[in-house]
Amino acid sequence: MMEKMIFGRYVPIPSVIHKMDPRSKLIIIFLFVAIIFLANNWITYALIALYTFFMLGLSKVPFRFLYGGLKPVIWLVLFTFLLQLFFTKGGNLVFGWGPIEIYEEGIRMGLLISLRFFFLILMTSLLTLTTTPIEITDGLETLLTPLKKLRFPVHEMALMMSISLRFIPTLMQETDKIMKAQIARGVEFASGPIKERIKAVIPLLIPLFVSSFKRAEELAIAMEARGYRGGEGRTKYRQLSWRMIDTLQVGLLVILTILLIIFRS
Repeated sequence: MMEKMIFGRYVPIPSVIHKMDPRSKLIIIFLFVAIIFLANNWITYALIALYTFFMLGLSKVPFRFLYGGLKPVIWLVLFTFLLQLFFTKGGNLVFGWGPIEIYEEGIRMGLLISLRFFFLILMTSLLTLTTTPIEITDGLETLLTPLKKLRFPVHEMALMMSISLRFIPTLMQETDKIMKAQIARGVEFASGPIKERIKAVIPLLIPLFVSSFKRAEELAIAMEARGYRGGEGRTKYRQLSWRMIDTLQVGLLVILTILLIIFRS
């Protein structure tokens, strides 16, 4: 299951979203994360859903690929729903059994917050699915250029974030391999008491940390061998180009923001 994780992976498909400037995609993601909190009723959430699936359609990422990659995250969304369901009070009592009480407001807030979390995952995954790590680095560095006047290490931070995104699927694959090796030796991860499951995780974490440090060391040696000395004086092979489609997409998000403000409760 871990090898199907979509976050951090790039899918090379000729689509409108793939051809967009990484700066516009980063701006859209940052704004989307901010404006999604404006949604607080079913009309605003319908607008968010319409925009999200419209963007996914433009990306041409196969639905089966998305569904398979989102399977591990569905349990986290379900857990968020259950937290709101059992701990939010308000409205009429829908179900009561001993200490367990479910209210109308708990159901409503559970659905809304779970949907919010789900749409955030979809949109942030869309960034990595349609943008290479190099493009993300260049886009972040360009957007944060004004911070250089404050002696902020813009290039280093952008590179660090890009490497982190690139290493997510790699570490997931390493985790999957180690888990299969441990299961072949008789270790149980999905059954038994919780205490035994926690103990079983320890033989999984130690080789994963060793593998992570080894990969980090190999990357550092490779960068040093290629003469990397930071962002000072470095030129770019790929030049970013802001086009009409980028302006239209950012404008579409601005329209969505205005509609959310108008229709929110």
